[in-house]
Amino acid sequence: MPLTPDDVDRFVAARPRLEAIAYRLLGSAAEAEDAVQETFLRWQATNADRIEVPEAWLTKVLTNLCLNQLTSARARRETYVGEWLPEPLLAGDPMLGPADTAEQRESVSYAVLTLMERLSPNERAVYVLREAFDYPHREIAEILDLTESASQQLLHRAKQHVADGKTRTEIDAAAARRIVEEFLAAAVSGHTAPLVRLLTADSLAIGDGGGKVPARAKAFEGAVAVAKFLRGLFKPAEAKRAIIGGSPEVYASTANGDPAVVAVLDGRVVGIMCLQVTPDGIAAFRNQVNPDKLVRATAHWATADHGKPLLHAF
Repeated sequence: MPLTPDDVDRFVAARPRLEAIAYRLLGSAAEAEDAVQETFLRWQATNADRIEVPEAWLTKVLTNLCLNQLTSARARRETYVGEWLPEPLLAGDPMLGPADTAEQRESVSYAVLTLMERLSPNERAVYVLREAFDYPHREIAEILDLTESASQQLLHRAKQHVADGKTRTEIDAAAARRIVEEFLAAAVSGHTAPLVRLLTADSLAIGDGGGKVPARAKAFEGAVAVAKFLRGLFKPAEAKRAIIGGSPEVYASTANGDPAVVAVLDGRVVGIMCLQVTPDGIAAFRNQVNPDKLVRATAHWATADHGKPLLHAF
């Protein structure tokens, strides 16, 4: 039975929420878009008149598609080249979803998205639906075919696993820019001491090149090691320019609610470094340079007001 205009309108109205759920579940904007499109095809193939609560039906279908995707993604990531990091989303991207509460903002932070990789698919689904979208456990249980008590237990375990990611300090755009400016000034100073002062003692730096862009397979750990790495990263070198194809412009921005360094070359985003800021300093640098995970950021960058670059890298 073909969809009526009202049926299409219902899906269009639900799409932003579905995309935001799928992104949090999968950590990939591209995969989230695919899951939402498959949900629409299933909506198109069903008899919408027989569905009492379309929003609940769509959420259940989408969530289960994402759970299947997560199961297969785990197998793929075993052969992934180097560290795997989520796909970052720049400020203003609608896929970031609701950000009215601290729980909603935390659920999409880059640190928490990374930590959610530790969760089982069901733990991740319960965490996202409850913390980010405030679904009651009764509805979550119906979506996942669980009991309410099982849903509550899964949430408890999930929150324990991602607790480390909640030490971040919430800051506004102006504060984020100041932090990025201070960090870049220290990074290009040629000395490690200014960087060490900005970092926590146990800070770390991780890069995801996906085997397509050089990135160290193992994270740098400890303030001194991270500072030396960052000093070298921003040190001009012809070899770096040759690899990337030029000298990228570097901007201050935010990604997933965190301060971010965005590198842009000829209008293409070639790197997004998310800074995890805590009361004690910068605890982590997560640098996404895999070009496959920067396609959406590049499209968004082209339409955003990002001001002037702070410097040219390399």
